[in-house]
Amino acid sequence: MSGAAGGFLAGLAVALLPLLAAGFWLGRRTARPQHLGGLGTPVEHATFQTLHTASLATPPLRAGLTEETAGKSARKLRSLLGTDALCLTDLEQVLVWDGAGAHHRTEIMERLAGPLATARGEAFRLTCDTPDCAVRWAVVAPLTVDDRVHGALVACAPRESAVLVRAAGEVARWVSVQLELADLDQSRTRLIEAEIKALRAQISPHFIFNSLAVIASFVRTDPERARELLLEFADFTRYSFRRHGDFTTLADELHAIDHYLALVRARFGDRLAVTLQIAPEVLPVALPFLCLQPLVENAVKHGLEGKSDRCRIQITAQDAGAEALVVIEDDGAGMDPGLLRRILAREVSPSGGIGLSNVDDRLRQVYGDDHGLVIETAVGAGMKITVRLPKYQPGVHSASRIGRE
Repeated sequence: MSGAAGGFLAGLAVALLPLLAAGFWLGRRTARPQHLGGLGTPVEHATFQTLHTASLATPPLRAGLTEETAGKSARKLRSLLGTDALCLTDLEQVLVWDGAGAHHRTEIMERLAGPLATARGEAFRLTCDTPDCAVRWAVVAPLTVDDRVHGALVACAPRESAVLVRAAGEVARWVSVQLELADLDQSRTRLIEAEIKALRAQISPHFIFNSLAVIASFVRTDPERARELLLEFADFTRYSFRRHGDFTTLADELHAIDHYLALVRARFGDRLAVTLQIAPEVLPVALPFLCLQPLVENAVKHGLEGKSDRCRIQITAQDAGAEALVVIEDDGAGMDPGLLRRILAREVSPSGGIGLSNVDDRLRQVYGDDHGLVIETAVGAGMKITVRLPKYQPGVHSASRIGRE
């Protein structure tokens, strides 16, 4: 789903809050008096308290509906409704029960078949032989994501209440919005993982075959050189096909690039000159895995393409305050800017794979649209690619260093 869908859901969540506040206030007002502490009218006070309670219940739900997240959210949701008991279920079991009357778990699940099948709320009387049981009525509100029922919110009370029916429905809608946002986050993660797989699949078979051919050529003439190149090849492929982590550090990415360039230099010799200027303070910065290597591979390809003389590539990484500024520049064939725009928009397929558009998409997904690739190029004028990496971004954490795997 798009960022616009996420914005719509967030707006819907905010729009629900006044309704939750009104239900919260009515429920609390009928249950017990409460000191307002000079915070304004009862409705204003309820709104403030509702916002605070909802903000505490939200974070766990953004990870989906599980026993753990339900357990962390149930008490706050029950406080939001002001009811005697509340439970959250999936399609098969009660995930958590908070409050009185936990012995009604089995009965609740037996009565959920209809609401879960129809995605419609329902209120019913509970059967109970316990004289002092505090709950006699249950209100069921299904939890839905994209019109699919994932479970239910069940509020239990001593007596039937139209206010509780309405309030439980609104809280269930609030929970459903959080679950839908969690689904968006998971979809985004799956998309990133798919694109990483695409990048791995993109690693040119020609590069692998050429690297192995170069290594083989040194086996008899210079066995030590062949051994060094074989280790470079092993380290590069090990990094490229590692199984964990969407993010890495700039130090690890540059280390993998160094392995890649060692293999390319072995093939092209003096035709390729690479200069690196790296500020040590930006080496720990986290960035999407396999984010820079495709850009360097692109520079090598276009730098050597159609040229018989030396190709020069410069890689710099500088500290720019809240960001690390990475620039990859070559003096090769360059590209028509119009063609480049169509490649980045995925309107045409690039001849050398999906590196540029893939990296641009991933940077925008992780950091926002203002952190896409900045590319300066023209036919015959080489190419300069600038990448701005925020030093601190929520959710961006590097995996373990390769040397400690």
